[in-house]
Amino acid sequence: MNYSIDWLMANDGFECECGKRHFGLLKDCVIGENALFRLPEMIRKYGGTHPFLLCDTLTYAAAGERVTKLLDSENIPYTIHIIERIHPAPDEKIVGEALMYCDEKCDIVVAVGGGVINDTCKILAAAKKVTDIYVATAPSMDGFASGSSSMERGGLKVSLNSKCPDVVIGDAEILANAPTHMIRSGIGDMIAKYVSIVEWQIAALLLGEYYCPTVAQIVRASLDVCVNVAKDAVNGDHEAVCRLTEGLVMSGLAMNYAGISRPASGMEHYISHIIDMRALEFGTPADLHGIQCGMATLLTVQAYEKLMRLTPDRNKALAYVEAFSPDAWFGHLREQLGHGAEAMIAGELKEKKYDKAKHAARLEKILANWDGILRIAGELPSSAKLRGFFESIGHPVSGTEFGLTEHELREAFLMAKDIRNKYVIGRMLWDFGVLEEFADNICY
Repeated sequence: MNYSIDWLMANDGFECECGKRHFGLLKDCVIGENALFRLPEMIRKYGGTHPFLLCDTLTYAAAGERVTKLLDSENIPYTIHIIERIHPAPDEKIVGEALMYCDEKCDIVVAVGGGVINDTCKILAAAKKVTDIYVATAPSMDGFASGSSSMERGGLKVSLNSKCPDVVIGDAEILANAPTHMIRSGIGDMIAKYVSIVEWQIAALLLGEYYCPTVAQIVRASLDVCVNVAKDAVNGDHEAVCRLTEGLVMSGLAMNYAGISRPASGMEHYISHIIDMRALEFGTPADLHGIQCGMATLLTVQAYEKLMRLTPDRNKALAYVEAFSPDAWFGHLREQLGHGAEAMIAGELKEKKYDKAKHAARLEKILANWDGILRIAGELPSSAKLRGFFESIGHPVSGTEFGLTEHELREAFLMAKDIRNKYVIGRMLWDFGVLEEFADNICY
């Protein structure tokens, strides 16, 4: 089927073969030339009389000032708050700041910016129970139309249930004028879907997790859109940037349909989260979310290629886990992550994936389904093809390009399995007792 945003919005709330009734929750999506001029119409359509605008210093320059002039010309009163920080962190501070400046007369939220501003306004709109309009300033991530917010809470990167924007507006000129690195970031965030769809299927096979073939196909369709226009998009072509943005919106809608983040994130996102957590705690290098996810996708695909050549060894796996010390590993997490390690450790104490009996049962399940795992992993593009694609658009192929050392990349690969209670390749490699040797092979 030829999935599109129009089809997804027209068929919102449909009964699916997976047994769920899917809801996307996005009501209007305006992407194209002069789209920004539709903002007053959208505010009035959803009953807004006094919008609250949130942006940062960069996004105010990119689009926020134009938004204020547009609202002035339409005699729409508003309150605006500009975050006076370059690249503000998605944490408790920015949410609290937005809440404090959003006064009682504000009855609609307008986010003008990228992922951090969007995620913050989704939380704000959910808390105040008002309409949320997102004016995108760059096609830099896939959370435009998702119902969750990627935030840092207590030093741990978490995905919080919030609110899907009611309206997404993407003006071709604004999007095309975004920094090229941010456009590459959106592409990198989409390329990660190669891994996330594979890992979703593997988790369904091994652990019986919910899986929806329709949602998976929507993600694949949005991924195809983004890959096909990538080269033109990074060159600032208006039509290509608009199609890229549509693909990013479709990915967010797919997450809403599934009700989980599985369709859009896997091991590659968790590597990125570790990089972010270390940057927050220790000031180590980091890059845009999508850039990190794209780079980590290449690492993860290399790991899958190596996995597909592996001859499973039950005895080696059992001996590895027998010698493994959770307490020693927790100490390593605290050393590498600082404060953020505590939430990960608490999660493991609840989940108990390192329990020897649980591991033995999981290992037998893996061995019994090995052929199916190999078949699913066969969906992935080759690392050589992926590397060539990244190089053709100037996207980093290694974290060393934005300042990480090979050792830091290795540590991020090792720790990624502990970010969420989700089965990803890092956990499978641990189950086989080969995690460290794989990390050594692909990170150095």
